[in-house]
Amino acid sequence: RRPLSWTSDAPRGDLHGRGRERAVGEGVDPPCTGARAYGGYMSVDESHTRPDGTSDLTVQALGKLSEALEVVEDARGDLYSFHRKSGMADLALGEAVDLLRRAGHDGVAERIDTDLVGRNTLPGRWTFQVVEEYDRHYYAAFSDHERRAREELVQGRRHLFEAEMKQDRRTHGRRHHEATPDDLPDRAEGTVRRDRPPGVELPDPQP
Repeated sequence: RRPLSWTSDAPRGDLHGRGRERAVGEGVDPPCTGARAYGGYMSVDESHTRPDGTSDLTVQALGKLSEALEVVEDARGDLYSFHRKSGMADLALGEAVDLLRRAGHDGVAERIDTDLVGRNTLPGRWTFQVVEEYDRHYYAAFSDHERRAREELVQGRRHLFEAEMKQDRRTHGRRHHEATPDDLPDRAEGTVRRDRPPGVELPDPQP
């Protein structure tokens, strides 16, 4: 398995549970072949490279913190969906009341209109107030702590764990496994690639 850092004895698999970096036509890449090396660590580009001295465990911890925030983002999306659907239900309810009145069922229409149309979803709250309270009380604090941790520990850089995982899992030199959009083959020149260090030749991208 390729080491995580060429200045460290820690195996790559210690970070991601695998040691899988590959180059087309080769079992194991020599140092820096088909991948960028920034600060001694392998990542897809400089903006996703851990600062010097950052430990594997720090990257893993920040990756888990980012994962937790992504779950919160997903939950927040569900909350906004709840907000929108509750509003749609109330508007549809109003239309049902109008139809009941037109059908001559004034008593039923009046009961629903008085008690249910415009009713608070939770005590004292419509759903927009639920969303605002969630954002203010929980989401803002969660996202602020995640941001502050990155700023204090890795100069604010995002997705370091995922970027190193991508560099570990992709097949170097193979089409559709480019590190970044900048590494796509130049359409005019066919096979010119930019994800290699100067002077290092790679096999042509495979189809």
